[in-house]
Amino acid sequence: MAKRKKTTKKVPLVYVAMSADLVHPGHLINIRKAAKLGEVILGLLTDKAIASYKRLPFMPYENRKVVMENIKGVARVVPQTTLDYRPNLRKYKPDYVIHGDDWQIGVQKQTRQQVIDTLKEWGGKLIETPREVPYRKGVIPTSSTELNQALKEIGTTPQIRLQRLHRLLKARPIIRGIEAHSGLSALIVEHSHVKNAGVRKEFDFIWISSLTDSTVKGKPDTELVDLTSRMGTVADVLEVTTKPVIFDGDTGGQLEHFPYTVRTLERVGVSAVIIEDKTGAKKNSLFGTSVKQVLADPQEFAAKIRAGKRAQVTSDFMVIARLESMIAGAGVDDALKRAKIYIDAGADGIMVHSKEKSPDEVLEFCREYKKFKKRVPLVAVPSTYNTVTEEELQKAGISMVIHANHLLRSSYPAMVRTAERILKHGRSKEVDELCMPISEILTLIERKGNGAS
Repeated sequence: MAKRKKTTKKVPLVYVAMSADLVHPGHLINIRKAAKLGEVILGLLTDKAIASYKRLPFMPYENRKVVMENIKGVARVVPQTTLDYRPNLRKYKPDYVIHGDDWQIGVQKQTRQQVIDTLKEWGGKLIETPREVPYRKGVIPTSSTELNQALKEIGTTPQIRLQRLHRLLKARPIIRGIEAHSGLSALIVEHSHVKNAGVRKEFDFIWISSLTDSTVKGKPDTELVDLTSRMGTVADVLEVTTKPVIFDGDTGGQLEHFPYTVRTLERVGVSAVIIEDKTGAKKNSLFGTSVKQVLADPQEFAAKIRAGKRAQVTSDFMVIARLESMIAGAGVDDALKRAKIYIDAGADGIMVHSKEKSPDEVLEFCREYKKFKKRVPLVAVPSTYNTVTEEELQKAGISMVIHANHLLRSSYPAMVRTAERILKHGRSKEVDELCMPISEILTLIERKGNGAS
C-alpha cells in the first residue's frame, strides 16, 4: 500500500505596521490578533517615516526594533521607510494586514485606501480592530499621540534633549526653530502647532538669541549681558519645555573661555552653540556695513572651534560656525573659503548669514557649497530675506531655519499699543480686545507648564 504524501500547509503572512515609540495595549491587541492568523511581519516605521507626519519618536529606530523583536507573537521586524505601505506589501505579499480603525479619517485615510487597493492584487485582506477597548478606556492613553503628550507632561532630561537635535536633522529634510527670551515665550514655542493637509507642523527647536535676550533685559546687543546672566534665561526655557535648545554664543568670547561655555551648555542639556567669525566690539550683524564689522582671522576662529569640540563630553553637542563674510561685505567667495576651514576644524554645521532683502547671495552660496566633498548641515536665518519659503531653502540645501527674533519683535508693538491706549483713555477698558482674559492667564501655566526637565 502506497504511503500518502505529506502536505505542508502554507502559514498565512500577517503584516502589522506601527511606530511603536511607546508600546501601549492597542499595539499588543493587534499583534495578538495577528499571531492567531499566521506569521507576523512587523513593519516598523523608521524615524524619517514617523517624522514626515508627526513628532520625531522619542526612541530611535534601532531601540524600537529591539523592543518589538522581543514581543511575543512577532516573527520578524522589517523597516517601513515611508508612511506608504505599498513597497513593503508588494515585497512580502501578506495574506492579511492588521490595523486599528482610527485611520479611517485623518492623515492616514488615503494610506488606508492604498492598502486596500494593493491587497486586492493578490487577494489579501485588511482587518481593522476597534481603537477603544472598554477595560482600558479612560484609564491610560490609547495611542502613541496620547502617550507622547503624557510623556511631555512628565518632562525630559538633559541627555534626551541633547540628543534630539542630531536625530531631527537625520529624520527630516529641514527643521525649523524660533527664538524664546523667557519662560512664557518658550511655552508658546513648545505648544504652537498647526495642521496642514492633515500633517502636524510645529517648531522643532528653540533659539536663545543674544539680541532678544539682551533686549528683554533692556541692554544693548554688544555682549554686555554675560554668560552667567544668559544662563538664567536658558534655565527658564529648559524649565518649561522639552524641545532642543540652540544657544547664540556671539563670537564665543576668548579662545581660552569658549571650552567652559561649551561644557556649561552641554551639562544642562543645550544641544548646540552657534558662534560668529567676527572680532572686536560686537555690532549686530543686521547693521551690515553701516557700522564697522571686523572679521576674525579664519585660522584663529578655527582654533576656537577645535577647542570647543575638545571640551565637549558627549558626541551629541554641536558647535556651529556662523559666517559673517557677506555681512561685512567680503562676499560669497570669502564665505566659502571660511566654510571649508571651519568644517576641517570640526564644525558640526555652517550658518550662512546675510542682511540683504533678497535671498540671492545665500542661494548662490548654497549652489557652490553643494560642490564641497565634505559637507555639514547648513543653517539659514531669513530675517531680512523673509520672502523665501522653507521649501525653497530646503531645495537649495538648507537643513535648519531659524526665525531669530520674531516673538520679541511682535510683542513690543502690542505692549506699546496697550500702554498708549490706557494713557489716552485714562482707563483700561479700551485695551480689552488686545489682552487675553484674566481667567485664561491665571490658568495658563497650570495648563501648559507641566512638561519640562
